[in-house]
Amino acid sequence: MTATEPLHPTTPGPARCVMVLGTTSGAGKSWLTTALCRYYARQGLKVAPFKAQNMSNNARVVVAPTLAPAGAALPPGGAHPGFGSASGAGGGGPSGALGEIGSAQYFQALAARATPEVRMNPLLLKPEADTHSQVVLMGQVSAELTAMPWRGRSEKVWPQIAAALDALRAENDVVVIEGAGSPAEINLHASDIVNMRVARHVGARCLLVTDIDRGGAFAHLYGTWALLPQDERALIHGFVLNKFRGDAALLAPAPQMLQELTGVPTVATLPMWWQHGLPEEDGIFDDRSVAAGVVCKTVAVIAYPRISNLDEFQPLKNVPGLRLLWARSPADLGGLQPGDWVVLPGSKATAADLAWLRAQGLDSAVAAHAGRGGAVLGICGGLQMLGEALIDPDGIDGNGPGLGLLPLVTVFESAKTVRHTQACFGDVLAGPWAGLSGTTVSGYEIHHGQTAQHPAMAAKGDVAREVLPGLAWQNPAGNVLGLYLHGLLEDPAALQALFGAAVPTLESVFEGMADYVARHFQAGVLDALVAD
Repeated sequence: MTATEPLHPTTPGPARCVMVLGTTSGAGKSWLTTALCRYYARQGLKVAPFKAQNMSNNARVVVAPTLAPAGAALPPGGAHPGFGSASGAGGGGPSGALGEIGSAQYFQALAARATPEVRMNPLLLKPEADTHSQVVLMGQVSAELTAMPWRGRSEKVWPQIAAALDALRAENDVVVIEGAGSPAEINLHASDIVNMRVARHVGARCLLVTDIDRGGAFAHLYGTWALLPQDERALIHGFVLNKFRGDAALLAPAPQMLQELTGVPTVATLPMWWQHGLPEEDGIFDDRSVAAGVVCKTVAVIAYPRISNLDEFQPLKNVPGLRLLWARSPADLGGLQPGDWVVLPGSKATAADLAWLRAQGLDSAVAAHAGRGGAVLGICGGLQMLGEALIDPDGIDGNGPGLGLLPLVTVFESAKTVRHTQACFGDVLAGPWAGLSGTTVSGYEIHHGQTAQHPAMAAKGDVAREVLPGLAWQNPAGNVLGLYLHGLLEDPAALQALFGAAVPTLESVFEGMADYVARHFQAGVLDALVAD
């Protein structure tokens, strides 16, 4: 069967459901779900992704379900604003209704050639502390659920989760579902709303994936299977070994022995693939995934505890001559040159992360880099940190002094700004950002804070240059830039302006991933999962 040959005519709903479960977090569920979305979509099937509950501070702005049902046409270009398509400000249909979902489901929707929307991730938990998360239900923050004990939420939210999944099934040929953590977390089984309860609800045909690079893969697979009740074991249709390095022939006879114990075949052994190009689930990257070559510029991203939306830096990994690294101590910034960048990314707890930054001594290191004329970029929470003060009258985030690199003040408000944004930089940018002058860029905003010029400092003549009204400010020297616009470094026009580089589009990434699973799964397995 060729990549474009339809499996069968497209007559949407009720969809067949393929579910990707994992033996652990980080096993490869999100990656494999994304690859399967594109694999099935390019066979002429109408596909939607689904994850009942995601825990991540990487979120994207999407449309409300009543305005853009799953599978509706994409904007021109078929991709999101950061990877090669245009997007108007606001979005979300006539009334502009918008919400948040996890970034993983956003990318999965694009891989499925569907419009990302809130039903694809009805429950999003955004950690604000080790024991506390903001709860986003159907795209909107719920104060009631946020205050509710963890175990008390499941029955409260299950009806909305089930309704969202049922609606996607009615409108599509295939729904590719991602689980969370492990389905064998027996302490959570009774209150499960994301793994086997979802699988049972739709009779999903499940793949169980494990990270063989960590070791113990066959024990993980067998132990997970063994801890499931008999009716749930019956839903497991195949085991997948992910991130394998070496000669696959050396695995024998373990796959056959595992099948004899469980009745479940090992249907794929996926070789390690560092540079697939998809943003990692939690924005994590390492040196093994950085493009090879002579390093001409370093971009150091401050990795504070509640970092958010780090997936937006994925395109930088593919810029020739650019090294992308985490900075967790002053030593990580010690070797930077003035032409290198320091980035303060988004944060789910700006005041707390700013306190952490100071405790590490990174405040002085960032200031020293800026003082040498080095480039400093603050995005969203990072912009707020660059200012003079954080003011929190409603107890949203926290009060505190800023880093003082921009004469701005941020006031946190209970209402959250969630929107798509398109804007054009005027011919006013200076320093390392001068290439952006006159460039139209697209992205998104997710923030409680509202930022403005510090009035007392303005009275003394210390004024920030507002290079995008209400969105971006620059210091007079030109080397410090703060902006609310997430996605700037995903926008092809911005990348070209800043680095003179084009990076792979998401379309090419999705196609490569679909080719990869088609090549490494046993013949006929993926098609059989969606057969009637």
